[in-house]
Amino acid sequence: MTGREILHKIKVKAFGSSDTGKGKSKVLNHITHGFHMVKGKSNHAMEDYVVSEFKQANNNKELGLFAIFDGHSGHDVANYLQRNLFENILKQDDFWTETETALRRAYRMTDDEILEKALVLGRGGSTAVTGILINGERLVIANVGDSRAVICKNGVAKQLSIDHEPSKEKRLIESRGGFVTNLPGDVPRVDGQLAVARAFGDRSLKIHLSSEPDVSVEEITDDTESIIFASDGIWKVMSNQDAVDSIKTIKDAQLAAKHLIEVALSKKSKDDISCIVVKFQ
Repeated sequence: MTGREILHKIKVKAFGSSDTGKGKSKVLNHITHGFHMVKGKSNHAMEDYVVSEFKQANNNKELGLFAIFDGHSGHDVANYLQRNLFENILKQDDFWTETETALRRAYRMTDDEILEKALVLGRGGSTAVTGILINGERLVIANVGDSRAVICKNGVAKQLSIDHEPSKEKRLIESRGGFVTNLPGDVPRVDGQLAVARAFGDRSLKIHLSSEPDVSVEEITDDTESIIFASDGIWKVMSNQDAVDSIKTIKDAQLAAKHLIEVALSKKSKDDISCIVVKFQ
């Protein structure tokens, strides 16, 4: 057992259960992916869920499906998103022709489903960052909340998602009749409760929250090295550039995801942490 593997086992023992996995493109052998998850120091069960897979579409195109769902006030909404969001996206008739429009519609539709099932799913909610890699050539990102997608090209990090912080969307929240607190020693919160301005679920706050995603499209070029999808447990303690720098010499995507979380833990991150790394060799 290597020193890194021993350190990982120590981290898992200290911070709780972990889950991990990896795979690769069936069409493009130079693209691999791996994920890793570690429960934080909170008393509740792990609230994060991950999707990390390649799927063959009916039109012979290959889709890489990647997502981080960071639940709060319970894990049921994040679990529902893991099982249903991509299905709702891909069944939109205009997915291939109007991808961004289809994504926005699917996000709204899925949030409506969650709100309708509130008695079963509970009062909680979830953030989401999703990435769809089409034929290894085009990456479409959508997100609500503060999980993040970052791409690395020629060693330079570029953030592809937007962190939906209450302080940045204060006017929108107030226009819906809500308010944003900013108490000493605490982060800004919607109605004094939620630390993100957009989320799925959260029925009791929904009148003041949005589930409208920000969508971006990025072309995959020859200088693309990696993509990182991660929950805020990493971004609270690491910059985008620090994150891509920490994995640039690790070729195995799964080991890269593990290492990134180990670095975040060493920097005293206490949250549940989920991370996906996509590598372009």
